Amino acid sequence: MGQNFLKGSSATSAPTTTARTASGLPTGSATRKGSTPSPTVEGGYSLAGISHLPDPDYHAYRQDLADVALAGSVIASHYAEPLLRHLVTATPLRRSASEDAEIVGDLQAGDDMWLLDDTRGWAWGYGGEDKRVGYVRAEALGL
Repeated sequence: MGQNFLKGSSATSAPTTTARTASGLPTGSATRKGSTPSPTVEGGYSLAGISHLPDPDYHAYRQDLADVALAGSVIASHYAEPLLRHLVTATPLRRSASEDAEIVGDLQAGDDMWLLDDTRGWAWGYGGEDKRVGYVRAEALGL
């Protein structure tokens, strides 16, 4: 089977409805010196402004997944309702899914863990007294 290659194209699925200046900016748009214009959609919103993301140490979100409670605050590919689980053994809470990852907390047997993802032997969510976000080995969790 041969290789497939993608080709670049300037074609779009819909005609452009915004008039543009010679610089490519929409007519009537003004930008700050040194800034780049934000994409807009006619009748839509500009993708500009300062983001005020919640603290990722205490709010469960990644690019691919976030707690559904954060749907109005962060953008993620998917949102999930956390499932309450309890630790069956004491375990470290780690920053990433690796035995070598930084330990950000220690969870005790019986502590609550709000589970959002359980993949490849690692569970991701938030737990303990301060509800810190991190990863634990999946076998440390019970129902």
